[in-house]
Amino acid sequence: MNMTRRRGAIALSITLGALLVGGLATYNIAWILLYRGRIAAIILGVIFFAMLTAGVVLNTVFLVREVRRNERQDSFLNAVTHELKTPIASIRLYLETLQRREVPEVQRQDFYKIMLADSDRLLGTVEQVLKAGELGSRHPQNRTVLELAPLVADCIAITLQRHHLPAGAIELTPVPPGVRLPVRAFPEDLRTAVLNVLDNAVKYSPNGVQVVCSIAIVRYTQVALTVTDTGVGLEPDQLKRIFKRFYRVPGRNAVKIKGTGLGLFLVRTIARQHGGDISASSPGHNLGTTITLRLPLANPTDESA
Repeated sequence: MNMTRRRGAIALSITLGALLVGGLATYNIAWILLYRGRIAAIILGVIFFAMLTAGVVLNTVFLVREVRRNERQDSFLNAVTHELKTPIASIRLYLETLQRREVPEVQRQDFYKIMLADSDRLLGTVEQVLKAGELGSRHPQNRTVLELAPLVADCIAITLQRHHLPAGAIELTPVPPGVRLPVRAFPEDLRTAVLNVLDNAVKYSPNGVQVVCSIAIVRYTQVALTVTDTGVGLEPDQLKRIFKRFYRVPGRNAVKIKGTGLGLFLVRTIARQHGGDISASSPGHNLGTTITLRLPLANPTDESA
């Protein structure tokens, strides 16, 4: 219902804006015909109507943007509410079961594992929302030089455990012996970025997780982490939108996949704060996606600065 209302509001704003622009254009033509031969009056009239037209167009654009921003925020609130409510309800159910009746030890241990997994999910959602609010508050001089490959390997291990995946579901292409890939970063922020990229690759591979990660030096000055999955893929018009705040890929698959729409936005924010960037590519729908995180290559001999 809310989406229908917003679409109606967008259509109304665009229609009214078009009618006003058409009316102004008609008045402008009438003005020119009325004052033809009077150059000064015609010039003043054209400038005046041009300013009015520009104002109407800008106002319409801002109205449409505001409606769409409110729609994304509502989607975010609904997603966060679901992400918070679901694990809490699950934990409460298992606790009530344990409280009301005797449960065999084996089943009790299973309940504990499920509750711990739900609590991790709950904590992850809270941390993601908090991280979105605190980024940018740290001083760049507190960054440290660290090797990217061990951090990525650790994030892969965490993702495999978090999603209960076999070891081969996410593979990291070995770095050649002797090759160092140092970056200057806040370790926790960079860990958050890598975990979000991996988590996104897993979530959008509903028919089986097969993710390949690789790290390489590009253009002699950057380190690029590439994460390729075989999941639902992306259409060309979504390759940049997925990094916007609250944006979630529309369609049937996106509705079923859990998330807040903050993951890749956080990754892009962290990458840019570290002097890097992130990009996405995809052959198309159901053909997988490749996310590339690029960071400046640091001098391995430097210490924290």
